[in-house]
Amino acid sequence: MMTKCAAIQMASSPSVRANLLEADKLIGEAAKAGAKLVALPENFAIMGMNEFDKVKQKEALGVGIIQDFLTNTAKKYAVWIVAGTIPIATVDENKIRAACLIYNDLGKCVARYDKIHLFDVRLPETGDEYLESTAIEAGDNPLVINTPFGKLGIAICYDLRFPELFRDMSDAGVEIVVVPAAFTAETGAAHWEVLLRARAIENLCYIIAPAQGGFHLNGRKTYGHSMIVDPWGIVLDCYKTGGGFVSAEIDLERIEKIRSTFPVLKHRRFFCQ
Repeated sequence: MMTKCAAIQMASSPSVRANLLEADKLIGEAAKAGAKLVALPENFAIMGMNEFDKVKQKEALGVGIIQDFLTNTAKKYAVWIVAGTIPIATVDENKIRAACLIYNDLGKCVARYDKIHLFDVRLPETGDEYLESTAIEAGDNPLVINTPFGKLGIAICYDLRFPELFRDMSDAGVEIVVVPAAFTAETGAAHWEVLLRARAIENLCYIIAPAQGGFHLNGRKTYGHSMIVDPWGIVLDCYKTGGGFVSAEIDLERIEKIRSTFPVLKHRRFFCQ
C-alpha cells in the first residue's frame, strides 16, 4: 500500500493567528498535491520571544483556538494531521506539555504524545542557552498507533538524539516515525540529516521530519531542511529553508521487502530494559 505524506516547513512567529493562517495555506497546498497525512513542525502555532510565551498560550486538552483550528482543518482538507507541538496545560500553572496531537481526516483527535527529552543545552559555538525544562514538563510515554498508512510513532526534536526511544517504537512494530522539530541552525547543520537517516536505517522505517526553517522574531535561526527518508536511508525529498513542504509516497510493501531481505531487527542480541 502506498500513501502520499507531507511534511510542512514554517518559520513561525509569536502570533498564533498568523501562524495558523500560514499552516492552513501550506496544509491546503499539500492536500491539493495529494497528501493524505500532513505533519506540522514543532512550535508551529507559536515561536515566542522566550520560553514562557508558550505558557501564556496554553490550552486545556480539547479546548482552544489551536485545537479548534486542527479539527476544522483536518475536516476541511480530509487529511490526517500530525500537529507538531502545541502547549497543553498541566497541573503546574507555570509549565506546559509540548504535546503532539494526531487528528484523523474527520477532525477527531485520536492520539497524543508529549515530548520526553527536553533541550537544556548551552551551545559552545554561539554561547546560546536553551532551557526547555523551565517552561515544559517532560512526558514519559512513547507512542505507536495504528493508522490507515501504517503503524505511526512520534519523536519530537531533541528526542531524535535518543536511539532507545526509537528502539522502543520499533519493538512496537513502528513503520513510520514523524519527527516534528525546531533544530537550531548550528546543531542542524552538524547533525540533523545524519540523525534522521540513521534512525531510519537502524529501524528500517520511514521518517517524516517537518521542521522550523528560517529567521524568527526572537532572533533565533532554525535549520529547516524538512525531509522524508525511506527505510534504506534515502532522502526522498528535502526543503531547505523558508515556508513550504515536502512530500513522498510511503510504501509499506517496501518496508516489508527490506525487513525480510535484510533482517537486521531480528538479529538484535541486546534489548532496552
